Amino acid sequence: MTHEAPSARRGRGLSQTPRRLSAYPASFQQRRALRDLVACRTAVLGGHLRRCQACGHEEIAYNSCRNRHCPKCQGHRQAAWLAAQQAKLLDVPYFHVVFTLPDRLGPLALQNQRLLYGLLFRAASETLQVIARDERHLGAQIGFTAVLHTWGQTLQHHPHLHCVVPAGGLSLDEQRWVAAREFLPVRVLSRLFRAKYLAYLRQAYGEGRFVLTGRLQDLAQPKAWRAFLEPVAKIEWVVYAKPPFGSPEHEVSGQLHAPSSDLEPAVDRPGRGTGRLPLQRLPARPTRPRDASIGG
Repeated sequence: MTHEAPSARRGRGLSQTPRRLSAYPASFQQRRALRDLVACRTAVLGGHLRRCQACGHEEIAYNSCRNRHCPKCQGHRQAAWLAAQQAKLLDVPYFHVVFTLPDRLGPLALQNQRLLYGLLFRAASETLQVIARDERHLGAQIGFTAVLHTWGQTLQHHPHLHCVVPAGGLSLDEQRWVAAREFLPVRVLSRLFRAKYLAYLRQAYGEGRFVLTGRLQDLAQPKAWRAFLEPVAKIEWVVYAKPPFGSPEHEVSGQLHAPSSDLEPAVDRPGRGTGRLPLQRLPARPTRPRDASIGG
């Protein structure tokens, strides 16, 4: 059985970009990100030639794209962010909670990503805080870390929010720690989350903040908008919670994709006795117009 390197798998997947874009239209920003990922650390972006002063061995180091969506370029920044979050963790158990938007709201979210994803953070945050402060449940102030995922395991659009929540909080008088023997009731969280999100959604609609084009353009009519939301208001919204396992650090790191496993090691700089010196900047390889390079 042969094993394929991560970089080879990624390259094979990105090579399918033109065909996939022809089947699934993308925005300018998405096309730009895909174009950059395809060109990252290839001759398209140029590079540097390094030569060992001792033996004359040469290596080509191609330039990176530095796109903020690139897993290779952003691996170090992601690791730094993760370390900063782990430094804030308390020495207590943590729960993992997920808030998911119903599938019916998916097309609306795709046309209004900043708005609907922002409301997802707001509604989930307020839901956790309101229920936690209720003395019938915990009677404490809590904090948590939340991470947005916009796709599922099958890479289909599936907006949901992962929250890492401590098993307890600061008492309302801020004098002691209140430990939670079990997590907040999921059904209560689900109902309040649904109510809050739909309230903010209706408020945003009344303020004219939505972009409604294509198959959603009929929702510009209030009657069609109310009919669109009616089924969503009747179904149970998915809020998932599981008990803590492992360390708090494990809970936090588990919500993010780990930095790419095939990140290149840091380059030794001249003057450190390595014998390696960047001698020449390699020009970028001629290519087609930028949009054409990804099938646009």
